[in-house]
Amino acid sequence: MPDALHLYTIPPHRAFADALANGLIQRFGSDPMGLARGLVLLPNNRAKKAIQDAFVRASGGGLLLPRLVAVGDPELDEAVFDAAADPDPVPPAVTPLQRQLILARLIQQAEPRHDAAEAVRLAGELAETLDQLLIEEVPLTRLTDLKFEGELQSHWDKSLNLFRIVLERWPGELARLGRIDLADRRRRLIDKVAKRWTANPPQGFVCAAGITASAPAIARLQRVVAGLPHGMVVLPDLAIAISEAEWDMLGPHAPDPVTGRRKRNLETHPQFHLKLLLERMSVHRSEFDPWMFASEHDAAPSRSKAIASAMQPPELTHGWTTLPEHERRLDGVRVLEVATPAEEAQAIALALRQVLETPERTAALVTPDRALARRVAAHCARWGITVDDSAGQPLSILPPGTLLLALADAAAQRFAPLPLLTLLKHPLVMPETRPEWLEGARLLDRALRGPRPAPDLAGIDRHLAEQEGRDGPIRKAAQAWWPTAKALLAPLEAAFGAGTQPIPALLAALREAAQALGGDALWSRTEGRAAATLLDDLEREAVDGPQRAEPDTLAPMLRTLMDGIAVRPPQGGHPRLAILGQLEARLQTADLMILSGLNEGVWPSLPAPDPWLAPRIRAELDLPGLERRIGLAAHDLAGALGAPEVLLTRARRDATAPTIASRFWLRLEALSGGLDRAPDLAAWVRAIDNPGIHEYAKQPAPKPPVEARPKAISVTEVDRLKADPYAFYARRMLKLAPLDPVDADPSAAWRGTAVHDVLQKWFELDNCDPARLRARAEAMLVDERTHPMMRALWQPRLMEAIDWIARQIAENPDRKVLAVELDGDIEFEGVKLRGKFDRIDRLADGSLAIIDYKTGQPPSTRAVRAGFSLQLGLLGLIAERGGFADIEGIARAFEYWSLARSPRTGGFGYVDSPVDPKKKEPIPVEDFVTIAAREFGDAVRRWLTGDEPFTAKLHPEYAPYAEYDQLMRLDEWYGRE
Repeated sequence: MPDALHLYTIPPHRAFADALANGLIQRFGSDPMGLARGLVLLPNNRAKKAIQDAFVRASGGGLLLPRLVAVGDPELDEAVFDAAADPDPVPPAVTPLQRQLILARLIQQAEPRHDAAEAVRLAGELAETLDQLLIEEVPLTRLTDLKFEGELQSHWDKSLNLFRIVLERWPGELARLGRIDLADRRRRLIDKVAKRWTANPPQGFVCAAGITASAPAIARLQRVVAGLPHGMVVLPDLAIAISEAEWDMLGPHAPDPVTGRRKRNLETHPQFHLKLLLERMSVHRSEFDPWMFASEHDAAPSRSKAIASAMQPPELTHGWTTLPEHERRLDGVRVLEVATPAEEAQAIALALRQVLETPERTAALVTPDRALARRVAAHCARWGITVDDSAGQPLSILPPGTLLLALADAAAQRFAPLPLLTLLKHPLVMPETRPEWLEGARLLDRALRGPRPAPDLAGIDRHLAEQEGRDGPIRKAAQAWWPTAKALLAPLEAAFGAGTQPIPALLAALREAAQALGGDALWSRTEGRAAATLLDDLEREAVDGPQRAEPDTLAPMLRTLMDGIAVRPPQGGHPRLAILGQLEARLQTADLMILSGLNEGVWPSLPAPDPWLAPRIRAELDLPGLERRIGLAAHDLAGALGAPEVLLTRARRDATAPTIASRFWLRLEALSGGLDRAPDLAAWVRAIDNPGIHEYAKQPAPKPPVEARPKAISVTEVDRLKADPYAFYARRMLKLAPLDPVDADPSAAWRGTAVHDVLQKWFELDNCDPARLRARAEAMLVDERTHPMMRALWQPRLMEAIDWIARQIAENPDRKVLAVELDGDIEFEGVKLRGKFDRIDRLADGSLAIIDYKTGQPPSTRAVRAGFSLQLGLLGLIAERGGFADIEGIARAFEYWSLARSPRTGGFGYVDSPVDPKKKEPIPVEDFVTIAAREFGDAVRRWLTGDEPFTAKLHPEYAPYAEYDQLMRLDEWYGRE
């Protein structure tokens, strides 16, 4: 090794890429071929783009660039020297997907209780653990050599059992394939390059720039580069000015010679990974010189000192109060704290838009919160500005990915309404005949409203056929369209209905169904090609994975794999604006850096637990601790704080709860004594959507002409007309009927319909035989169309109430059931009054009993006295005037047969009547029909044959329904009238 090493660092207040490019040009640019003969090693491909752009800015004209190579390049040997004649080539690497599937098979064989989806998920986490062991060069034998005391040893032995089974078989799988792990291949390539350069240094310069990974192989390579005649290592933000005491606090610490225990490393510090890198390079920070080349994108030098102070260990922060003002100053750094993520996104978009007002000025948003990044991009689109999120988005949330997941989910759920309609309405389905297809899907949506039909495509057929009488035209149109969609889905149903089978068979069926629905357009664009590549690779590699899978595990397995595929947009966004993730932001700079999402748990993110290695185990193996990511996040923040202008933002709450400010935010506030605010942005956020004047809505009271008003009304609509005339107007005159939810839970109305159907069949087919009623109810409950919630929760109370009805009929032989569920109508006060009774009995004295079944509580006597809940009286009026066929007589009993719990007996089922003489101040039975007729006539004269306006919520205490509250804009006027 040479005596002199060429080691440099660029402080955070300098733009790393521009300072590096300026320095390399000044050093080697005098020779036209000087730069072209050089090689710059960089951490990743995004850094290559940043350095390339910096060379373009610095050149001012034509320039032959050095070779830019990412140190993690899988073909590193070919990138830095001619590897064709290598006598000992490094074996090829197993692909990440193939490795994950093989590990999933090994996990499933070791633990059969795991299904295919869970095995694939665990395999992905195991692969990360294996990579860390390989990168840190920890031999697998060390796992079995670990010894602990007490309960920890027994816990480790249990964890090691599965680990050992997999790890012992994994090398054999690699040998069978003739491949090695990708992390192992990178390590071997890096060592090969280091060995080659040690023996035969390159003719041109070699610069390792911005590579902060502390892996041993990386450290060895950088040590070799630093010792080359024309080599140099340039690190970002190395703290060469902090005290030796602070540097020693970071670790890593040697074991105590007596106890063997180690002092805890300060892995949350932004310099820890750099110190570890230096120790593995066998160099000291005092050997680093400042990079003496600046750029026009630098901030003030005092910024670096303030950043270093802000990141001090907790033990040293007490000295902040004694620091000189220039060491605490954060000029050019502003903060914005808003209420919600929506306001935060709006403010960031406004800040980006403001930058474009100054020619050539640039801005970048850096955030680990990808949802916030998407919202900012959407806000920028309102001004026609396209800003790409270069961190990418997971394939699972992009259209091709969501279509594949929707297909797998719909088939696994046997085409239940919600997943089926989600699939049929997907934006990539049937692009060539989209309008016609979407119209058919909407018709099916209307037809499937309400409780879930029977499963499978045949269940949809049966539902459409049996419900044809309801919403007739819509259901008939849906029934005519449905075979088109069914034919495309039938092959997928057949494949998924075959039960457990090989994964390639399920994938082939999924691919064919996706092609049939989406066509070639599905696989176009970057995200479509990513989905096609995943399916192709998965079908090819699935033979090495779990042998068989349940169909319902395919969707979660695909989601796990898609979540790990980041689809990055092609170049083409705005040239002066950028949205970056933390990794993509390294070595980047802009005139304005916006650092957002500065809440605890976001930046820094919470350490993700390792399901394979506990923290104590990781420490014993010298693996990075779970808190290492916090230190890396702090280093990312420190680098971004070096921009000329910085805006820090956070929201005081997220979608679910209040948030806690990031520890970095609190440190910067405490150090500076309070950062400058951004009141202009906060004011713009409030102003951009502020209408200025709020004109509150008035209580609606439409007044259509008398001749346009309905001249027919049912007994069930009278209460709505009187209590909430506007709701009656919306339903009858505007024809706005509320839709049932798709796949709805059984509502009170639906339960009532089911009970009415049972009782109707009992009368028509069993002649009210008490012995047959229970059998009818049981047949309804076991029907596959009956909602499982009703079967599980309502069955006990329903059967008790049904038995009560049977007893009531058996105990009153003098009453004769005349009819059930019969429609009738009469002309009254110039309108047609329609009604349908649940049941009418003939009493012993020849009078009629009007009976209404209730699955809940009957109306109160108070409501009846107020002129509401007169349905029984109006049915009696129709009966007395001959409105029901073959029904004659005077109504002298008005009964609600409730299936709810009786307040008197505690059992289910009781009779209640508004004319019950036992009630306090009962309504005389002989006056009930007269009172109902009078109240009805008054309502008709006011709203149907008269011109009184249909006022909203006239009597809100008797208008509990809320279907039209939004239409009437209730929240805007209620309480103001």
